[in-house]
Amino acid sequence: MRKNFDDLTIQDDFMFCQVMKNKNLCKTFLEMLLADKIGNITHIASQSTVAPESEAKFVRLDILVQDEKNNFYDIEMQVVNEHNVAKRMRYYQSALDVSFLDKGEYYTNLKDSYIIFVCLFDFIGKNKAVYFFENICLEDEPIRLRDGTKKIIINVDAFKNIKDKALSGFLEYIKTGCITTKFSERIEKMIRTIKQNEQARQEYRFISAVVMDAKEEGRSQGFTDGVNQTKRKTAAALKAMGLAKSKIAKATGLSLAEIEKL
Repeated sequence: MRKNFDDLTIQDDFMFCQVMKNKNLCKTFLEMLLADKIGNITHIASQSTVAPESEAKFVRLDILVQDEKNNFYDIEMQVVNEHNVAKRMRYYQSALDVSFLDKGEYYTNLKDSYIIFVCLFDFIGKNKAVYFFENICLEDEPIRLRDGTKKIIINVDAFKNIKDKALSGFLEYIKTGCITTKFSERIEKMIRTIKQNEQARQEYRFISAVVMDAKEEGRSQGFTDGVNQTKRKTAAALKAMGLAKSKIAKATGLSLAEIEKL
């Protein structure tokens, strides 16, 4: 049974995406998490569909962010522990890389990317609030591969175990709904604004209806229609990012003719 729109919280995928589409909020979150400044955000796309190949398993990215330095950030909200976060991060990373590197291009053209999972559980099991991963040399750990990829797993259960008050407060807000920082207050105000937005309400109804139709009627058509719409939405966002049409076609599975019409 679908959740009522007015009852949605930051934990719900739809609301999380709506909030993170705000460039200021998204940038603040990323800078808190990375403890560093990032370039200005140039584009944000929600629910982007990307696949390494047209016949491969596609992935639907909650939030795909590009900054002015052409770094990419994929931000995912994960409520249920399906015990596959590590492998999903691996696949998401490969999907982004293959989709954004066209045939004949140099590997050096690959952009730096961050795969970020915000989890309501401790996937690693070490009671840390944030786990940062990058490829290192096992024989000499200070040596890093520097392949431009980083993976970050957030465990909101351990919000008390992080020193940065702003980030700790945001994780506490995700976990409990309690507002203890100015940033959490900004998030709460944004959620109230979204709930007053009729367009957002209608979008949620449409998405819920597509999923319910596919489940209740045992048909794939409703889901397929939703996927196709998401692919077009993704293609339009990638086109706005200045990505070559051939790369967009590769990433979404749409034809060049379909992309031209967007």
